Amino acid sequence: MKVTQEKLPASQIGLEIEITPEITQKTYEQVIKNLASTTTIPGFRKGKVPRPILLQRLGVARIKAAALEEIVQDGVEKALKQEEIPAIGQPQLRTSFEELISNYEPGKPLTFLAAVDVQPEVNLVQYTGLSAQAEEIKHDTNRVDEVLEKEREELATLIPVEGRAAQIGDVAVVDFKGVLAKGEGEDETAEPTPIPGAEATDFKLDLEEDKFIPGFVSGMVGMNPEETREIPAQFPDPYANEELAGKAAIFTVTLKELKEKELPELNDDFAQEVSDFDTLEELRASLAERHQKEAEEKTKSNQQEALLAELLKYVEVDLPETLIDKEIDAMLTQTAMRLSQQGLDVRKLFTEDIIPQLRERSRDEAIERLKRSLGLLEVSKRESIEVTPEEVAARVAELMEQYADQDIDAERMRSVVENEMLTEKIIDWLLENSSVELVPEGSLSPAEETADDESETTEPQTEAESATASTESI
Repeated sequence: MKVTQEKLPASQIGLEIEITPEITQKTYEQVIKNLASTTTIPGFRKGKVPRPILLQRLGVARIKAAALEEIVQDGVEKALKQEEIPAIGQPQLRTSFEELISNYEPGKPLTFLAAVDVQPEVNLVQYTGLSAQAEEIKHDTNRVDEVLEKEREELATLIPVEGRAAQIGDVAVVDFKGVLAKGEGEDETAEPTPIPGAEATDFKLDLEEDKFIPGFVSGMVGMNPEETREIPAQFPDPYANEELAGKAAIFTVTLKELKEKELPELNDDFAQEVSDFDTLEELRASLAERHQKEAEEKTKSNQQEALLAELLKYVEVDLPETLIDKEIDAMLTQTAMRLSQQGLDVRKLFTEDIIPQLRERSRDEAIERLKRSLGLLEVSKRESIEVTPEEVAARVAELMEQYADQDIDAERMRSVVENEMLTEKIIDWLLENSSVELVPEGSLSPAEETADDESETTEPQTEAESATASTESI
């Protein structure tokens, strides 16, 4: 069989395949024989239909089409094997089927064109001496006090208020009903428009400025139990309900109960109730250590993301559609898994109408992920960076014990762990051979921060989740 190759865009190999006369004749005759044994024609027994009658009833075009399906499939498979082409995805026929039927004559050679995707060649222009900036996250000592105060709030006792009006920090039980405020020129005598869902009875509300629609809580300050008051408020813009975004409203509010929070004393007894520590000092030290570690990990993550964003500038690769489609599949699978774990009905979110839109919106991110992964893999090849089976086995054993109560695919876990450990080693090597300047938090431009945030969302939440998804890190 004669096969001619050519390089095509998007990492495709074009094939011109010439099928020998013997094959075109043999396949045609075999198709007729098979059809004769399975086709029922009145007046003839199966397998005994005369050839001219069979050709007349079925039509030559139909028989040619059936033969061509076998010829093309078998021809491509043999061509790939003969030329030792490591194809990925499904081959594509580049000659129209109508043209093939027109050109096909049993007993004569037949030539057709096909194409297959192959692994792309990566040109890594530069990967050492890279320079980038990343935000340094420093531990805020106030965070410990904030956490402790939040815990005190959780353990607070509600005491009925007597002899004073409502103030910020109280807990109120209210009835309320909201209507849209009338704008200039509207009929003042007309009934106001009720706001859908803006009505409740015995509603418990923390009197904090950020707990409700702007203006609502501040308008309640100074109210006494059993008092009813009309409070102007304004929906923020943007708002979840776009029809209400930015609109002014009037709420009729009745204060039914008013209570204040009595917070527990911040002492050793409190520490023992909210933690496994015996003293408040030990609890504070533990929180400070944890927050310090989180700040260091976030700083390292910022360094890694900044470096990867810089590396991406030097990765040149012509990606095949097969890889892009596979990466999009993996991204949507991960998203569906996370939504399902949050208790959402994925079938209602991923409908036949929505999926094509999601795939199109995911395309650019999928391409970036692939370029980054292929760039890292190229670094590992050039620098002979690898992980040992022993390292992988130890990490897998640790994770399998950690997630012993979950249904985890051990083989899939091993693959994910190997990829993630290799990725970590490559990035550590890049950090050692590059310069990432740490700058104060908040000093980078919003565009740079957004890029970091977006890249973080592409990674699976945990190795256990990755073990059930279809993506590959590298």
